[in-house]
Amino acid sequence: MYAFSYFRPASIEEAVAFLKEHEGAKPLSGGMTLVPTLKQRLASPSHLVDLTWIPEMKGIAVDGSILRVGAATRHAEVAASEIVAAAIPALSRLAGLIADPQVRNRGTIGGSVANNDPAADYPAGVLGLNGTVVTNERRIPADEFFVGMFETVLRETELVTAIEFNRPDAANYLKYAHAASGYAVAGVFVARFGGEARVAVTGAGSSVFRWTEAEEALGHDFNPASLQGVELDDSILLDDIHAPAVYRANLVKVYARRAVEEMTNGN
Repeated sequence: MYAFSYFRPASIEEAVAFLKEHEGAKPLSGGMTLVPTLKQRLASPSHLVDLTWIPEMKGIAVDGSILRVGAATRHAEVAASEIVAAAIPALSRLAGLIADPQVRNRGTIGGSVANNDPAADYPAGVLGLNGTVVTNERRIPADEFFVGMFETVLRETELVTAIEFNRPDAANYLKYAHAASGYAVAGVFVARFGGEARVAVTGAGSSVFRWTEAEEALGHDFNPASLQGVELDDSILLDDIHAPAVYRANLVKVYARRAVEEMTNGN
């Protein structure tokens, strides 16, 4: 690990000002990706700007149909939150499935969303719930936020400050987890808003994406049988040492049907 300086800002404004002043500085949230990268000497920032102590980036609250989660809120806090469990149980479930207890007690929702790891769980929840990524500069719809592997539309010195989720009529998240890391080999988040369905897939592709064919089928009839015969193009999926693309495609289809079945059975 290369030498660096550590800075703990007291506000979002102070953090942004510091990042603008120090070109080599990097924001630090949970550090679940950045710290291992530093240990392997794959990055050498001049400063780490710790965002986890900023009060306005913490907390969970409901305002009407919107569940708002501060970016510095840890996964374990989301999983244990009675507010989240009452508002969107599927999001609580998702948070409890992330990696392992060590990661859940250090990692933050803002860090996960900003990092956009292709196997991360939260991006599926944000996209599936038609969420909004709130930054120090703007509000970004989920459909516009995720661009590619470890890539988003965030600008330099733009920080995720909160995530806002729309409360659905029903939702569910299931995944096939890697045995060692707990990351998603394939994960599916299904949400129903009136007559509309959203199906977000993580782990299977280079970035989280919506399975629009499944959404159309479920929009006509929200029933697991509606997904019978709906295909997923495996040419867009990852093909690596963890699973071939064709297997990932089958996992997505199986977990989507199971998710809908649990929702329709009231589980």
